[in-house]
Amino acid sequence: MSSIFTKIINGEIPCYKVAETDDFLAFLDINPNAKGHTLCIPKKEVDKIFDLDEETYNALMQFSRKVAIAIEKVIPCKRVGMSVIGLEVPHVHVHLIPLNSMEDARFLNKESLTKEEFEVTAKAISNAL
Repeated sequence: MSSIFTKIINGEIPCYKVAETDDFLAFLDINPNAKGHTLCIPKKEVDKIFDLDEETYNALMQFSRKVAIAIEKVIPCKRVGMSVIGLEVPHVHVHLIPLNSMEDARFLNKESLTKEEFEVTAKAISNAL
């Protein structure tokens, strides 16, 4: 059965797209820790990050780095943190989270954004790439 992320990749479920290549997709987390919280995923459905082949793993990190740099250009924050947990969705995903404190990385406090705020944020990050 396809993961929710595969359904997003296939256009079956909408997302707030930030960046896309032939192999990867970045989109805003719809339940963000902070404004600008972005997920970077490989288009190939693999459950665990360390099950990716080395080339895909390295390319995902390079893609995530580019997206993180763009996030930092447009979202006021002290830094962009990266987290790979992988328990929520059985599809590799890298969380890029704008951080101002350690609390922002704990997945306890969530930011509430309107559809318009998501759209503006996604466009701003995309334009900064």
